[in-house]
Amino acid sequence: MSSEAAFVPAPTNVRGALYPSVSADGRALFRLAAPEASAVQLHLAGGQCTLGDGPFAMQRDADGVWELTVCPRARGFHYYWFVVDGLAVNDPGSETFFGYGRQCSGIEVPEDEVAAAYYQSRDVPHGEVRARWYYAKTTASWRRAMVYTPPDYDVATGRRYPVLYLQHGAGEDERGWSTQGRMQFIMDNLIAAGEAAPMLVVMECGYATPPGQQTPLPGQRGGVNAFDRLVIDDLIPMVDRTYRTLADREQRAMAGLSMGSMQTLDITLRNLDLFAWIGSFSGPLLREERFDVATVFDGVFADADMFNRRVKLLWVGAGTAEPRIYNPAKERVAALRAAGIHCVWFESEATDHEWLTWRRCLRDWAPRLFR
Repeated sequence: MSSEAAFVPAPTNVRGALYPSVSADGRALFRLAAPEASAVQLHLAGGQCTLGDGPFAMQRDADGVWELTVCPRARGFHYYWFVVDGLAVNDPGSETFFGYGRQCSGIEVPEDEVAAAYYQSRDVPHGEVRARWYYAKTTASWRRAMVYTPPDYDVATGRRYPVLYLQHGAGEDERGWSTQGRMQFIMDNLIAAGEAAPMLVVMECGYATPPGQQTPLPGQRGGVNAFDRLVIDDLIPMVDRTYRTLADREQRAMAGLSMGSMQTLDITLRNLDLFAWIGSFSGPLLREERFDVATVFDGVFADADMFNRRVKLLWVGAGTAEPRIYNPAKERVAALRAAGIHCVWFESEATDHEWLTWRRCLRDWAPRLFR
């Protein structure tokens, strides 16, 4: 069994749980007491190659405790679960996080203190993440949006704020950015340092089906068909009448990760009367293989001068360790630039299709907004 001297409980554990534990050199030690089990595996998820090929077989000791130590190729947050005699179960030692269309265990493998400081809770003024229920006509149902209000929102009652609409990825929901993503701490720290404008951040579940249609499983494309209408017809009007917003296109931004990136581009590039700031985190810029600048997204890029006048920022970012996203995105940004489109490109070094990439994206993206 592994030496425990260098390990401490993971910050994502439930209170009092010793395992999983993490070490300063980036290892993660998992344990599960299952004396009646004949085989236990660890399934790590959350990237194209960050965590290897798993699932990984765990070893049993004489007391029926199964153990495994792994060393993820990247620090940050990762989903995981155990497979006990063929049954997927969560770790009783871990908090749960909604990903892969269900509640999963999660582990934070910490970066060093300096690298991680931007997404940690620090001694600065803090905003709030509020749950806002509202009725959406698009889906004929009650829905919940999560809304970050900046630290001075309840004090500066005469002030109005720009709005960032921020979307999660496939299999996740409106809680992803404020739990896995640590969005509120990133924003608190940026605002406190004077690096980002105080703003509202609105997060909604990216699955929306019209009345009478069956709700698909998370991750199925059929579930996002009505999301564009929900954002335009329900979400934005609700936010503007409920919160003190600057309700015009130049004070409205949208960004998203992975599936949320494609939703962002579909919505913003076809509704430039509503948005002036556009961000794509780990998105290939188009689902299809062929990328024709003159015709893509209904020809929005055909007139570069007009596009550049209307769009304050088109920002695209990806992790260098997610090649299936990184390579086409970088190529398409180059094609846009060659056509005269102003576009910012961001690379997150050595991170995969997982939350450390997207935290870094938000850190670079948010300070550029509403300037």
